[in-house]
Amino acid sequence: MRYSLIIPVFNRPDEVDELLESLVGQSFKDFEVLVVEDGSERPCREVVEKYCGRLNVSYYSKPNSGPGQTRNYGAERSHGEYLIVLDSDCVLPPGYLEAVECELQREPAEAFGGPDKAHASFTPIQKAISYAMTSFFTTGGIRGGKKKMDKFYPRSFNMGVRADVYRRLGGFSKMRFGEDIDFSIRIFKAGCRCRLFPEAWVWHKRRTDLKKFFKQVHNSGIARINLYKKYPESLKLVHLLPAVFTVGAALLLLVALAGWIGAVWIFQMAHRYVYAVEMPWLAEHAALFHALSWIPLLPLLLFALLVGADAAVRNRSMKIGCLAVAASVVQLVGYGTGFLRAFWLRCVRGKDEFSAFEGNFYK
Repeated sequence: MRYSLIIPVFNRPDEVDELLESLVGQSFKDFEVLVVEDGSERPCREVVEKYCGRLNVSYYSKPNSGPGQTRNYGAERSHGEYLIVLDSDCVLPPGYLEAVECELQREPAEAFGGPDKAHASFTPIQKAISYAMTSFFTTGGIRGGKKKMDKFYPRSFNMGVRADVYRRLGGFSKMRFGEDIDFSIRIFKAGCRCRLFPEAWVWHKRRTDLKKFFKQVHNSGIARINLYKKYPESLKLVHLLPAVFTVGAALLLLVALAGWIGAVWIFQMAHRYVYAVEMPWLAEHAALFHALSWIPLLPLLLFALLVGADAAVRNRSMKIGCLAVAASVVQLVGYGTGFLRAFWLRCVRGKDEFSAFEGNFYK
């Protein structure tokens, strides 16, 4: 068996159906599929059973323990030379496995990963979120972009590892957040060759609204500090930028708000005293002060214009361009606040990984 595709699932039977249907259409056929239910309230057993005659697929169910341990559960029961971990909200193009095979034949690697894209059928908000997670302006291209501010670390939505390497390194750790980057770091530290396969991309649905998206990226910000505590050298400039954006945006908004309040006060003073005290210059300065109060917002407006225009051109839609601005702000602020929160709890207050974030685990 060449490949074992491991899919952890938690309450997403409809997504599993789409993913398995895309696996039926793969041009490369030497693979098995292991679907592992992680204590779901809405199991996907019946969905998987529909594909038993069309795919070499196995279904397992276990108590909830989180995605990392669920992937390990599937790996223990796999037979492939390579293990490929996929998120249940992904859909694969027909040539995905063939692209992986071509890359491995061209240049062997112990581990690899691929980028993600938005499918034409995705909703506008899903396309906007996809842009926010893949654009150089928001993530620095570190998730598989052609231009990137740090080397590529495979992530668990689209990640492959030689089975012997997986088992030798013990698979995914018990970290609450960032267990996939933790595994990638250990792969690099073990001296293994880890590559980006640009053509082995997937369609990744991600979240369906900005509230859920905020929670996802907030946890990713927490994960970055957890990884820093474990591997201090893993923290790079690109990981600090969302926190800098968050703090900078908050300060700019406060300065602008102070300017608006000052302008209102001067207008009131001008209206009250300009004729009684004969101070016409006060009204003139009030207008100038009000105009100057908008200056702190110019960096944010320029960022919005840049992101909105780029997203609109890429998706050929002004609506998606506007939504991408909102999604990008959510991505940066969500990650930034998670990063700052974790820094305060773990680095300043000294709490451990588990006690600091009890309310976030597997929600």
